[in-house]
Amino acid sequence: MVLETEYLESLKVPPMSHDKLPDVVVYDEKRQWLFLIEAVTSHGPVSPKRWIELEEALEGCTVGRVYVTAFPHRAEFRKNAADIAWETEVWIVDNPDHMIHFNGDRFLGPHNNKPEIS
Repeated sequence: MVLETEYLESLKVPPMSHDKLPDVVVYDEKRQWLFLIEAVTSHGPVSPKRWIELEEALEGCTVGRVYVTAFPHRAEFRKNAADIAWETEVWIVDNPDHMIHFNGDRFLGPHNNKPEIS
């Protein structure tokens, strides 16, 4: 694991323990988006509860946040689809050129609306 702590702190990402961080954190400097990617096989999908936890932890973060759940295949996606938060993205390994966007007014980008918990 490579953790660029100083770089994350420059984006106002507070120090977090490994179990609180998403599996992958990538920053797109051009768009100023922070991609927070969860591998469903390690921590489960970005659920409404997880979305809120991360939003609260990243409250002072100065860049847009994009939440992504990564799945190994469609069967795993189908098993977890009901638990995925609105305003997040889904990426499936066996179809890597496409993403699934869960609602919202635009595709792939940071959102300011909290997902509904149902």
